[in-house]
Amino acid sequence: MLMISPMQGSGVVEETSPSSTSSFELVDMEPAPPLYQPVQPHWFYCRRVDSKDVWLPFSREDSERLEQEEVVVAVEGERYDVRVRERQRYAVYWEQGPSEVRRCTWFYKGDKDTRYMPYPEEFSTNLEAYMIAVTLDEWKRKLDFPSGETVILHNPKLIMQYQPITLQDEWVSSPSEQTRPRTVKRGVDNITAEIPDGEPETIDHLVFMVHGIGPACDIRFRSIIQCVNDFRSASLSLLGSHYRRGQEEGRVGRVEFLPVNWHSALHGDATGVDEDIQRITLPSISRLRHFTNDTLLDLFFYNSPTYCQTIVDTVASEVNKLHSLFKHRHPEFTGAVSVVGHSLGSLILFDLLTNQKTGSGEADRDEVTSACLPACLSACANLPVFPQAMCDETDLTELGIPLGPRKKILSFIRKRHFLQVRVHKVTKYCICGTVLLAPGMQALPDPSEDSPSPTVSFGNQSSEASARRQQFLRAQSITSAVDYEYFDVGIGQVSINYPQLAFHPQTFFAFGSPIGMFLTVRGLKRIDPNYTFPTCKNFYNIYHPFDPVAYRIEPMIVSESDLEPMLIPHHKGRKRMHLELKESLTRMSTDLKNNVLGSFRTAWQSLVRMPVAALPPVEDGETTAERSLQETEKVESPGSVEDKGRQVKVGMLNGGRRIDYVLQEAPIESFNEYLFAIQSHLCYWSVPVCVYPCVRVILVVRALD
Repeated sequence: MLMISPMQGSGVVEETSPSSTSSFELVDMEPAPPLYQPVQPHWFYCRRVDSKDVWLPFSREDSERLEQEEVVVAVEGERYDVRVRERQRYAVYWEQGPSEVRRCTWFYKGDKDTRYMPYPEEFSTNLEAYMIAVTLDEWKRKLDFPSGETVILHNPKLIMQYQPITLQDEWVSSPSEQTRPRTVKRGVDNITAEIPDGEPETIDHLVFMVHGIGPACDIRFRSIIQCVNDFRSASLSLLGSHYRRGQEEGRVGRVEFLPVNWHSALHGDATGVDEDIQRITLPSISRLRHFTNDTLLDLFFYNSPTYCQTIVDTVASEVNKLHSLFKHRHPEFTGAVSVVGHSLGSLILFDLLTNQKTGSGEADRDEVTSACLPACLSACANLPVFPQAMCDETDLTELGIPLGPRKKILSFIRKRHFLQVRVHKVTKYCICGTVLLAPGMQALPDPSEDSPSPTVSFGNQSSEASARRQQFLRAQSITSAVDYEYFDVGIGQVSINYPQLAFHPQTFFAFGSPIGMFLTVRGLKRIDPNYTFPTCKNFYNIYHPFDPVAYRIEPMIVSESDLEPMLIPHHKGRKRMHLELKESLTRMSTDLKNNVLGSFRTAWQSLVRMPVAALPPVEDGETTAERSLQETEKVESPGSVEDKGRQVKVGMLNGGRRIDYVLQEAPIESFNEYLFAIQSHLCYWSVPVCVYPCVRVILVVRALD
C-alpha cells in the first residue's frame, strides 16, 4: 500500500504495511491535506423563531463589508445597521429589539439539530489550535476547555466535541443530548448554510404596507414586520426569476417594501382604551374575549370619530416619517412610491387618499391655534340663532381670524345649519339640532295643521306616521341627499381631520378589501365614473375568491354591466389545471346546450312554416368566440395593464382600466371553500401569486410613465 507523506513537497514516498500504526491516516486513498490556511470568517445574526434562537447568515456582500468596517455598517438593503464593536444589529424603519451578531469561523451540530450553529467567537479562537495539528501532522489531539468541554481532532475531516454528563451546556437543545458528541466543522464553506444572495443596490420603487385589524397579520399569527419581510423576499425571488435579463442589464432594480404599524399606537398607553375595555369585559371565555378586544374591536374603533382620528393620524405620520427616513438614507432615489392596504388597512388608505389636497394651500391648515379656535366655536355655540347667511368668510377675514380657524368656524356654521334644517322637518322642539323628548315619546306632525308642528305620541304610533317617519329616514340615506360639503370629507367617511401625505402615491393596492361594503353602509350607492383620487392615479382591488371580507368596486361604478373580475395569471404562467378543467367542462356543457337548442329551433321552424335556407350557427360562433376572447384577455392582459387597446371602461378611478382582480384558488381550496375562508383572507402576505401582480403592475406602470 502506498501513502503520501503528510509533509507536502518532501518528495518522500514510503511503503507501509497494513499493520502500520499510522494506517488510520489513510482515508479512501485521498491525498494529504495542504498546509494550514487561515479560515475565512462569515458573519451571522441571531433571530428568535418559535422560542428558539436561530442563527442566520448575512449575504456575502454584507459579510465582506462587516469584515472591513469597524463602526456602523448598513446591511440587508440598508434596513438594518450593525454596530460592529457592540456586535449588535438594529432595525432602522421599525421598532425591534437589537439582535446579536457574530463573526463565525467554527460550527457545531448535534444529532437532533437541523442546521449548524456557530460557536462564540472566543471559543472559536481557542479551536484554532487546529493549526498545530495541521502543521505538525499530529492528530488525535485533545483540547480541554476550562468550561469542561473536550474537543478531539481525530483527523482533518473528523472533529468531535464531548462534554461531561453533569455539565449544563447552554448550547444543548435538551438534557438528553449532553452525553452525545457533536460534529464540528471549520469554515462556512464546509457546512450546508443557505447564504442569501445580495439585494440589488438600485431601488426602483418604494411601497408602504398597512395592516388590517389586530396585531397579527396571517394564519401563523405573525406581525406586520415578519409578513412584510416574507413579501419582500418573494418579490426579490420573482424579480430574479422573471426579470433576470433586466436585472443583468441594469434596467430593473428592486422594490422596497416597508411596514406601517398602527395597532400598537391605538392600543398603547397613550389612548388607555385597552384598560377601559378590560374593566367592562366579562371574565368568562377569557381567551375569546381577549381576541375580540384586541382584534375585532378595531373595526368599531375606526368608526368612532375619536379613535378614527388616532388611527388615521398614526398611519399618515408613520408613512411620512418612513418616507423621510428612506429619502435620507437613499438620497439618490428617484422612483415612485405606492401604498398597499390589507383588510381594514385598505379602507384607511382609501379614506386618506380621498381627502388629499392638490392645491398649494395645504400648509395653511397648520395655522389653527389652540386659543383662537375653541373661543370662536364656543361663542358661536352660545348664540341662540346664528344663520349661515349672517356670517361668511369675508366677515371672518375682516375680524382678523387666520385661515385655519376661519375654515373651522365656517364648517361649524354649515354643520349647525344643516342639522337645524334636517331636524326641523320632523320637529320644532330642537335645540342645536337635538330633539328633546323623553324615552318612549316620538314627535309626530299635527294632522290639523299644514305646518310640521309636532304633537306628542305615547307608545305605539299610527301606521301612517310610521311610514312617514321611515320615508324620512330612508331619504336621509340616499346619496343625492347627503351634503358632502357639510361633511367636509370625500365620500361619506367619519368627519375628522384627515392629514396630508408628504408624497403623491403612484398606485394604491387593496388586498382583501371591504371598501365596497363600507361605502355601501355609509349610504353611497354609486361612485361617479369621473371620480379619481386627488393625488393617486392607479387603484387595484385584489382579492381571493373565497375571502369573506373582500368586496368588489366595479359594480359601484358600472352598475348596468355585469363585468366579471379580471383573473390574475399564475406566476408560473397560464391558469391552474383545475381551473382550466372546470372552464373546459363548462364550455362543453354550454356548447352542447346551444347545439341542442339550435337543432330544436330549426326543427320547430320547419314544422310551422315553409322550409328556408339553414341559418349559420351564429349563436354558437359568437358565444365561443366572445368567451375565448374574454379568457385570452384575462390570461394575457391582467387588467389591461399593458394598454393593448382592449380596456373596459369602468370609470377613472384606475385611469380607465379594470379595478377588480381575483386570484386563482389552489386546487385543494376548491374542494371546500368554507374550510379555507379564513385562511384566504390572510393569504396575501406570503403567496407569490399575490406578490406577482404587484411587482408586474409596478414595473409596467413605470415603463408607461
